[in-house]
Amino acid sequence: MTTERPLVVGVDGSDGCLPAVDWAVDEAARHGLPLRLVHGSLWERYEDLTPSIGPDRPVGQVRADHIVASAAERAGRRNPGVKVSTDVLHADATDALLREGATAYALITGSRGHGELRGLLLGSVGLAVAARARCPVIVVRGDKAGLAGTHQRILLGAGSPDTGGEAARFAFRETEVRGCVLDAVRAWRRPAHPSAEGSGPGHEERARTELDDLLRDVSAAHRGVRVDRTAVEGPARKVLVHRSAAADLVVVGARRRQGHFGLQLGTVAHTLLHHAECPVAVVPQGVPAETLP
Repeated sequence: MTTERPLVVGVDGSDGCLPAVDWAVDEAARHGLPLRLVHGSLWERYEDLTPSIGPDRPVGQVRADHIVASAAERAGRRNPGVKVSTDVLHADATDALLREGATAYALITGSRGHGELRGLLLGSVGLAVAARARCPVIVVRGDKAGLAGTHQRILLGAGSPDTGGEAARFAFRETEVRGCVLDAVRAWRRPAHPSAEGSGPGHEERARTELDDLLRDVSAAHRGVRVDRTAVEGPARKVLVHRSAAADLVVVGARRRQGHFGLQLGTVAHTLLHHAECPVAVVPQGVPAETLP
């Protein structure tokens, strides 16, 4: 018997996490998955430096419990049919979410949290989790239309097969459960010296072929999904940010290198996490099949 993997949401009590909770509730309902609300707290480390409420209730513990309880109440109001559980983990927020990702269908975070410096486009927790998690990570950001899902389009930034296979599968599943259109885009660049590298049309044709190769098998498995395939000239990061204004979710792949613990986001994913007009899903390549749809 297999255990159902939950959607895990990081909550910190900030206003920035509220859209993430709302979006995650809707996502859980679409997929029929349980929702797990997690708060990472190191209050025990400072227990002797903070007052207590009663003999056994340090202020830090009370605050942590209140954060997850408030998030659960909000989730219940949005959709009482979604199964919700909560937990306070004794770890910093990044470590807590990375640990939870080992058994999660996906990790969901807001774009900003408590303590983030004014002017940052994406909080440090969201960036670190997206760069290091072993499961898909969705950073909830963007304008009202993108957050509400009114565009009825999923945008796939189609990478090469070695980085984009799982991302393509994830995008098809999201499109299928929403009953909308998949906008699959492969960007290509005209060489600076055409005489040395061939003509522009040759590069465009190669991009279309690579896009078809990436989507062939997953398209056959999801024949009911309508796909718009486009090869667009220009830097991928700029093309996808521009097209994200007409999408409800943009999906990109990421390569995870074994034994490497640094930030592993390419320029495309990094740019989208800071500038996209809708939520961004970063799907690592090489994830075990049971963690993906």
